[in-house]
Amino acid sequence: MDIELARTFLAIVEAGSFVRAAERLNVTQTTVSARVRSLEEQLRRPVFVRNKSGASLTAAGEEFLRFAPTLVQVWERARHEVAIPAGRRAVLAVGGELSLWNPLLLAWMVWMRKNAADVALRAQVGVPDGLLRQVADGVLDMAVVYAPRHLPGLQIEMVMEEELVLVTTDPAVSEVSDPDYVYVDWGEDFASHHGMSFPRFADPGLFVALGPLALDYIVQVGGAGYFRRRAVQPFLASGRLHVVRDAPAFTHPVYAVYSEDVDSEALASAVQGLRELAGGEGLQNWRLDAA
Repeated sequence: MDIELARTFLAIVEAGSFVRAAERLNVTQTTVSARVRSLEEQLRRPVFVRNKSGASLTAAGEEFLRFAPTLVQVWERARHEVAIPAGRRAVLAVGGELSLWNPLLLAWMVWMRKNAADVALRAQVGVPDGLLRQVADGVLDMAVVYAPRHLPGLQIEMVMEEELVLVTTDPAVSEVSDPDYVYVDWGEDFASHHGMSFPRFADPGLFVALGPLALDYIVQVGGAGYFRRRAVQPFLASGRLHVVRDAPAFTHPVYAVYSEDVDSEALASAVQGLRELAGGEGLQNWRLDAA
């Protein structure tokens, strides 16, 4: 079977329609329809029923859904194993959110070089949903994200807790208020706690979906916002930023997500490295020149 048929089938199931699946796969709707026809010809059964709301599974489609993720995972696993570079015992594909690459995942790559040098690494940056889907499909061995969605067959392990603190360039600032406050989107949990802590504050003048971008902004033009303590520590030490006194701090957990079905020494080493970095003082004081 063409593995793209199984991928397309899963994309339709997740998206709920041929149109949205085509957008996610970056192909035309005609291509999606042709792949479904080919799949149904090979299975000799219809797998979808189209309706006004999108597409729903037939009984045969429900049965095929039990096997499609495994088909994709086995293919990706085989492709990775065949592509192992000379002199390496395994290949590990890892993805993470942009905000997590410095310092956590950068320090982790250095840890892997020291402790598992015979493992080839493939690293990428992405958005949480896309990274989790790639883990489910077997494209990635592990994703490191802040707020993972629970998907069948995936193991989710909390590896560390970040602390979000309110910082400002103006020491006179004592609370969250416009016009200089930058609201950083740290996810649904943060939004809930932020709303409870500052019920009178709503509709910020500047909303930024990426922590590093917002931090660079306030360092350059001034302002205040919630950021990871590790990320702002150098600016606190230099006096360019100040923690707002008596402002609440919020926890922001980091999770490693990997397949329940993968039994890999390389993956076990990778997760162990994350645990060690998160559990000790090494990450707090980690610097590139110490590698």
